[in-house]
Amino acid sequence: MPSQQTPSPLATAEMLAVGAELLAGETRDTNSGDLARELTALGVEVLRLSQLPDDLAVVTESVRAAFARADLVVTSGGLGPTPDDLTREAIAAALGEEPAVDPALEAWLRDLWARRGLPFSEVNLKQAWLIPSASPLDNPHGTAPGWWVERGGRVIVALPGPPRELGPMWHEQVLPRLRARGLGLDRAVTTLHLTGIGESAVVDLLGRGPLERANPRMATYARPDFVDLRVSAVPADGRSAEALVERAIAELEPRLRPYLMGRDDDDWELVLAPRLRTRSLALAESGTGGYLTLLLGNAPYVRQAELRPLGADAVPMASDVRARSEADIGLAVVARMAGDDMEVHIGLDLEGRASGITRTAFRGGDTGRRRAANAAVAELWRALDPEGENLLR
Repeated sequence: MPSQQTPSPLATAEMLAVGAELLAGETRDTNSGDLARELTALGVEVLRLSQLPDDLAVVTESVRAAFARADLVVTSGGLGPTPDDLTREAIAAALGEEPAVDPALEAWLRDLWARRGLPFSEVNLKQAWLIPSASPLDNPHGTAPGWWVERGGRVIVALPGPPRELGPMWHEQVLPRLRARGLGLDRAVTTLHLTGIGESAVVDLLGRGPLERANPRMATYARPDFVDLRVSAVPADGRSAEALVERAIAELEPRLRPYLMGRDDDDWELVLAPRLRTRSLALAESGTGGYLTLLLGNAPYVRQAELRPLGADAVPMASDVRARSEADIGLAVVARMAGDDMEVHIGLDLEGRASGITRTAFRGGDTGRRRAANAAVAELWRALDPEGENLLR
């Protein structure tokens, strides 16, 4: 008897959220993002997140196309009993299979209504449908069973839309089955945090070559506090995924060194500690809404942090707060609106040597205040390491 071949791991995925309410803005699709994060952490590359109307032709074609591109297709929504709940019909049509009522599911549904003392409407029978390639996923929190569909080495998972139903079904039934089936590749991911440079400038700095590689893959993301450069890889040419990521980072390091603040879980509190060594720090801020204190106020090396009324000068503020708190270093920031942006005055007193600098934080309001505080901490970070020492090793 020929041995059965172990199916390849499910390495890629697409998410299809079905429901007119999503496109109308009446309901926000949080399901797809949550599932995508979990799958990415498990080594699955998520290719697309799509929101679809309650239109049989559109959903059918979307399922067909996703199933051709990805190893795993996850749908959410459209499993109810009404005529506009079309996910089952769409999956059946995309695969060329005919749905039929499953006797066990029908009995389960009828029992639910009987226990409630309610008449059973035949319209609910579509929730008992299965196709030959599908097996049911129990739904103890609702009346819509999910589907697990496996064909040709690929998988479709159909989940109900309400998070209170989707979450338990995903974690208790789908994820264990996906892991047993073989999920994800040996993938390594490192995220570099860059400060003092915009996303478009990062692209110009790196050039198109590194950003267009398939493995390692690189992508930039503009975050509220930093620009992130995500470097991911899978094993290739006898090298581990981790080795490929580290080699790519080493190649980029000479260009990125002036902006490299940290990686992965690093934050300002953490990366400043080795540069401060045993020195203490005092903070003062005005016009920033307390964001400087929010960034660093709980750090063990901060001796004092205070918020002042708008109007003080940053350099005297830095010297004053340093002297009063008997700290080694004083850092102060004053933020003022200048047109649509924020004018940022930064004062720094390093053990009696005071200096100041002015920056512009793009955007005003809360975004500008947060960026002003980040700009101040970034200047301190640079001042404590004028040689541009690489802390990422």
